Formats: sequence, C-alpha cells, structure tokens
Amino acid sequence: MSVERTKATGGMETSYGFRQVAEGEKQPLVNEVFHKVADRYDLMNDLMSAGMHRVWKDAAVAWLNPPKRPGWRSLDVAGGTGDIAFKIIEASQRNAHVTVLDINGSMLSVGRDRAGKRGLAANVDFVEANAEELPFEDASFDAYTIAFGIRNVPRIDTALSEAFRVLKPGGRFLCLEFSEVDMPLLEKVYDAWSFNAIPKIGKAVTGDGEPYSYLVESIRKFPNQANFAAMITRAGFGRVTWRNYSAGIAAAHSGWKL
Repeated sequence: MSVERTKATGGMETSYGFRQVAEGEKQPLVNEVFHKVADRYDLMNDLMSAGMHRVWKDAAVAWLNPPKRPGWRSLDVAGGTGDIAFKIIEASQRNAHVTVLDINGSMLSVGRDRAGKRGLAANVDFVEANAEELPFEDASFDAYTIAFGIRNVPRIDTALSEAFRVLKPGGRFLCLEFSEVDMPLLEKVYDAWSFNAIPKIGKAVTGDGEPYSYLVESIRKFPNQANFAAMITRAGFGRVTWRNYSAGIAAAHSGWKL
C-alpha cells in the first residue's frame, strides 16, 4: 500500500493512523488503544514484528551500552511495561536506575507487576506523565530511551525538545521505532502482512482488531530515517545517526546532548 510518510517538518499531530482528527483528539484515541492492549503488549509487538522486536531491543540496548557503575540514571519514555528498562538494568549488572514514564496507567500497572516479579523494584520507578511535558528538572538523566512509542506522541517535536531538556550535558538520546524498509520486495511482503494479517490476527487473539489497524497505519505515516534524524537534529542533538534493523523495518536513532 502506497502511503506518504510524514516529513521532517511534522504532521503527526492530527494523524490517527490514516485518519485526520482534530487537534487534541489524537492523545485520547491513542490512550484507549493502549488501555485495550496493555495486558497483551508483548504479544502485540510479537504480531507486528514476527517476534523480532526482542532482537531489535537487545541490539538497541547494546548500542546504548549502559555503564556498570552505580549512579547512572536513564529515563525510558512510553515504556510502561518495563521491557527496555529491565534490559538496561540487566546490561548494567543491576547498577543503573531507570525511571519508566508512560501516559497510560494500564501499561504502568503491567510494568510494576513485572518489576516486582523480576526482583528489580529497587532499580526502577514508574511515573504516569506525558512525553510532551516531562515532570523532571533540567539535566536530570544520563540517557533517554523510547522504543516503539514516539510515533504515538502527537507533538513529536515537543517530545524531542523535552528529551533534550532533561538530559545532562553529554547525555544520550536513543529511539527505537518502526521505519522505512529499504528493500522493495521485502517492503511489499511486509505491507501485505501488516495490512492484511495483523489486524485479523489481533482481532482473533484479543477480540478487537481496531488497535492493530491503527498501529500498522501509524507505522506507515511515521517519518523515514532521514526525516526523523532531521527532527532530532533540530531539537538540538549532535552526532545524530541511525542503525537499520531487518532492512529498515525498524531503526534505532541516536543523538547526544553536546
């Protein structure tokens, strides 16, 4: 399916999948999607990536390379279930402290339960807040991560500016997101799978295919790698680069607060 991606100048603010909604309407609609799928979030990502999201997350955390020393602090935004946070903590040999921030309380509840079961409660805290208005002081964190979440933020430029603000000088921004496939044949197969199979499987598994339709559509509307890198640069970050995973089905973007 041929869909025009959002440019570096923005446009996701009123885009709810392929629908245009009024300003201010997107966030409540997105919240409802994640209330519906919170208990099945990992399953959702498995469906949308054929299980590869786990490999991509491991690769992104390895690129982040959290230090194995106490006192290093990271903020994981839109990470309610704790997936990235737990990987960062384990990669630091349980020295890092991660604050998980999510606008969705249902997702955070899943994360808190998982943290307790994994014995990581001392290394992580959970905050319900908006990525566009972070409740933290300037220069509070050594790293900021967001995985498969930034395309669901209405004002991406505002979220990026907030990321820059709360990072310490020398801090690292790392975003993992579905992106633009750079192999035409694979792109056709991936589109067919995404638009035809995923909503149907989602409905069969969860009883509701609508959230999966939105999520697939939001992937196709998200800026490609170069345009998103331009947005990160415009927010003030330096040394901005990206790594494609699985021919660009996903990409990790990195930037530094220099």
